[in-house]
Amino acid sequence: MAEEKKNLTCICCPMGCQITVTLKDGEVTDVTGNTCKRGDIYARKEVTNPTRVVTSSVRVTGGEIPMVSVKTKEDIPKGKIFDCCRAIEDIEVPAPVKIGDVILKDVCGTGVDIVATKNVAAR
Repeated sequence: MAEEKKNLTCICCPMGCQITVTLKDGEVTDVTGNTCKRGDIYARKEVTNPTRVVTSSVRVTGGEIPMVSVKTKEDIPKGKIFDCCRAIEDIEVPAPVKIGDVILKDVCGTGVDIVATKNVAAR
């Protein structure tokens, strides 16, 4: 198999390094353009097993506000993002809600929980 190069913009920090990843037979052989180790780690992961943290919101019953922001506690496989969003869309939780409360355990079999990122007091 021929050598392949992929160009990425690193999203680990505001610098936005332009990174080139070289692959041969699906294996990363070189990473250039990053200014820190996080860029190297990000680039290797992005071309072999991309993941993302998903953010959204869910309805709150009996709360001072009608919605609470939520996110995946850790990153999940990029291919599971839409499944995750569908799993969250019909969830409704009772107030009060505290930051870090688990809203949904093991979303879509990823082993990652959906957690609240805001406090919502009861009315």
